[in-house]
Amino acid sequence: MQFDAFMTEIHQLLPSERIISDEFRRFAYSTDASFYRMLPRLVVLADTESEISDLLVLARRFQVPMTFRAAGTSLSGQAVSDSVLLMLTDNWSRLRIEPLGELIHLQPGVIGAAANKALGLYGRKIGPDPASIQACKVGGIVANNASGMCCGTRHNSYHTLQGLRLILPDGALLDTRDDDSVARFRISHAELLAGIDQLRKQLSANDALVARVRHKYRLKNTTGYGLNALLDYSDPIDILAHLMVGSEGTLGFIAEVSLVTVEDYAHRASAMVAFASLPHCAEAVALLKTVAVDAVELLDARSLRAVQHMPGLPAFSHNFPEKGGVLLIDVRGADLAALQRNIAQVEEALASVAVLDSTGFSTDQHLIDGYWQIRKGTFPAVGAMRAIGTTVIIEDVAFPIERLAEGVDRLQQLLDRFNYAEAIIFGHALEGNLHFVFTQAFDQPEEIARYRDFMAEVAHMVAVDLGGSLKAEHGTGRNMAPFVELEWGEDAFGLMKQIKALLDPSTILNPGVIINDDPNAHIQHLKTMPQADELIDGCIECGFCEPVCPSKGLSLTPRQRIAVYREMARKERAKEPVSAQWEAQFAHLAVATCAATGLCEERCPVGINTGSLVLKIRAKNNQPYRWLAQLLARHYAALAGWTRAGLMLATGAQRLLGAQRLEDWSSSLRRWTGQRTPLWLTTTPGRAKPIYARNERADPGASDTVVYWASCVSQSMGKSVADDRQAIPTAVRSVLKKAQLHVVYPQPTRGLCCGQPFHAKGHEAIAERMMNEVLDALWQVSSGGRYPVLSDTSPCSLQLRAQASKRGIHLYDSSEFIDKFLLNRLHINPVADKVAVHVTCSAQKQGLENSVKRVANRLTPNWVQPNGIACCGFAGDKGFTQPELNASALKTLAPQVSQCSFGVSTSRTCEIGLSKHSGLTYYSLFEVLDKQSKIFPKLTSES
Repeated sequence: MQFDAFMTEIHQLLPSERIISDEFRRFAYSTDASFYRMLPRLVVLADTESEISDLLVLARRFQVPMTFRAAGTSLSGQAVSDSVLLMLTDNWSRLRIEPLGELIHLQPGVIGAAANKALGLYGRKIGPDPASIQACKVGGIVANNASGMCCGTRHNSYHTLQGLRLILPDGALLDTRDDDSVARFRISHAELLAGIDQLRKQLSANDALVARVRHKYRLKNTTGYGLNALLDYSDPIDILAHLMVGSEGTLGFIAEVSLVTVEDYAHRASAMVAFASLPHCAEAVALLKTVAVDAVELLDARSLRAVQHMPGLPAFSHNFPEKGGVLLIDVRGADLAALQRNIAQVEEALASVAVLDSTGFSTDQHLIDGYWQIRKGTFPAVGAMRAIGTTVIIEDVAFPIERLAEGVDRLQQLLDRFNYAEAIIFGHALEGNLHFVFTQAFDQPEEIARYRDFMAEVAHMVAVDLGGSLKAEHGTGRNMAPFVELEWGEDAFGLMKQIKALLDPSTILNPGVIINDDPNAHIQHLKTMPQADELIDGCIECGFCEPVCPSKGLSLTPRQRIAVYREMARKERAKEPVSAQWEAQFAHLAVATCAATGLCEERCPVGINTGSLVLKIRAKNNQPYRWLAQLLARHYAALAGWTRAGLMLATGAQRLLGAQRLEDWSSSLRRWTGQRTPLWLTTTPGRAKPIYARNERADPGASDTVVYWASCVSQSMGKSVADDRQAIPTAVRSVLKKAQLHVVYPQPTRGLCCGQPFHAKGHEAIAERMMNEVLDALWQVSSGGRYPVLSDTSPCSLQLRAQASKRGIHLYDSSEFIDKFLLNRLHINPVADKVAVHVTCSAQKQGLENSVKRVANRLTPNWVQPNGIACCGFAGDKGFTQPELNASALKTLAPQVSQCSFGVSTSRTCEIGLSKHSGLTYYSLFEVLDKQSKIFPKLTSES
């Protein structure tokens, strides 16, 4: 390996900001969902196909190994490296759908759920449906041949592949969908194609091996290379394309893939059916294979006990036989009649087996969602209750259906014998595919030995005794590489080695994955999970949080923040020095650039809010400034007044000097001061007039009375010099007047703050005191919670909601207040233009996304919600103090809303950044409602 020469050349190829060589970021970026940890010597961010091609040429010339990474949700060690880790930038997230939706073209950076969202307009979806589909990317889905609960083998990547673009280790590009590209490749790589054809003939001449390959792929199987491609296709081009599926980045880079889509039936029913024994479950599964079912999931008794805390669990689960099992059955249909026919088939099939109990089939979406949340909750349930310092491992095997019950029984025996008492078994029973989840420590030699011996016995039992597959859908990785020959035998493994040697003769692509002659490869480079902080010790580093994190393209993601924090905690306990560089980078990349909105918690399978850790760190760092925070809190009315005065002066300066010029000057000042000064944006609001309202006590017997609490933000910020907005309280009071509602206000109307600004800086005690002051005032003015309270700013509503509910105060955010109380009291003239809708992270955390959408449907029926933007990253004042965060989070916004006339949201500060980075003006829902509504005629006549 000539790594230094490689480094010299790569700096001529890529800009320095996309070549990561410092240890802190290399460690942060190295983490993935597996239980392996390898520290790459270099992390490279690639933008284009030409860059990938050039990088591969360099890697081959200098013999530098390279590993590709998309989302890093793989579980078996496919996406870690101690050499070069090549990661994809956001430039790899384009997709294109053919007119009828039957074919979709996807770059490897597209998240699986985003593909399905785009296909939803056509009533279709991609075939693979892994449990990580909200986070995993197409590159990983195809490279691992991931499947899932519903796709089985019929709709996996291999069987839905129409063609792909790939870059081989020699840098050559082949597009199997392009006749000209194929023709050129047949000439330039004739020897390679001849070698593939020879492998096809070699396999076809071995009748026993052909039979073995056919048997293995009747099961779900991702162990080793896809030898079925050598039997299913005769053209070496087609064979090559299908060998890439499931190759885990060891044969080439998949630059684009075209997948045939499948129908996504809207009509659905689910049932949970209980059996006294697992053999009865297996008998039922065999019968269900013959009828029209969409999915059949098995949960053993231990799985049910692990999720006893979850709502919606059937009553029969609370007194369940130790050896029993449950089948969660999902049935779909193109219409209601088809659905009922399919349900009848299932019920007829089950009539001949000994059913212990059943919920019966339900078409209630709420119940169905509850059943499937229970199924999805099994893995995180084990992860959440594991001992600190252990990791959670999920293994993935498949048995022939006729041996499913035996496989479950023997797995349980092995788990008991090796003292994995917490382990559970569940899986995709229709395909004989089972997952077993257990917790494991890797910090002691005896624990590593226990895992080694356990896996050796599992491998022999599954692959040899029962003729199953060791990896059904999670890919071989480093985890199962030592057992590939055991499963497949010498002849098949020899073919796989030949495939690797033919396509990657220099062994530069992901060495050690799939093909690995080291029998102990699976117990090397094991990731420890040291205790760090109770807030994040439960993290399993799955990466589900990453797609919604606004800093994911700028600094670190929640998973990466936790990984480096754990490592720093480990070093501290081991008395190892933490370098000043690590400390400085952690302060900026992990703490300062975190929005701390906690949206990651909504995606985390074990409910971790990484923002809470960041706030805890900020509280410690800001302790010296506590006196200042207390002073500002005591004189908050004065502070709000100074803020309004400052905004008024700034508006004058913008008008005098020009808004853009003022922003440019503040940007220059920010550079000169090393990013220590805030950025003044052209969309920064001017001053608003605060509410002045008399101290009025509502009559407890009065009707049509509401309490309006205007946040300090909405009382301070009005229109900017660049827009035609009005102050939010002006719009709110106008709308309430049209709705003929009597409005009362908490006293004082100014100076009340929910404490959110102090909470964001880590001053939790001060924030709590201010919140209680607001709640005391709201309790009094609402006649002890009799009247509904309108809060006009989503972050403030979120800050108050939990405690308000405990006090019996009925507090509503703006979207839900409009939805519940105003839509039926006003005559609304909907906006005809296309409008951009941003659902703030604080609205999402309150569960108000559907409420926002219902209001948008009435106000602006032709609305769009930009993809890939869960949080705008403005985060109160981050848009001023860390404007790079806001810019990075919204970098894809402008092109997605270019056809829109304006935007709407429910947070005044978020709207500053949204307006800045979209080129549109973003209004509050109340401003749009005010413009588009008038007094409802019926109410007028009644009055």
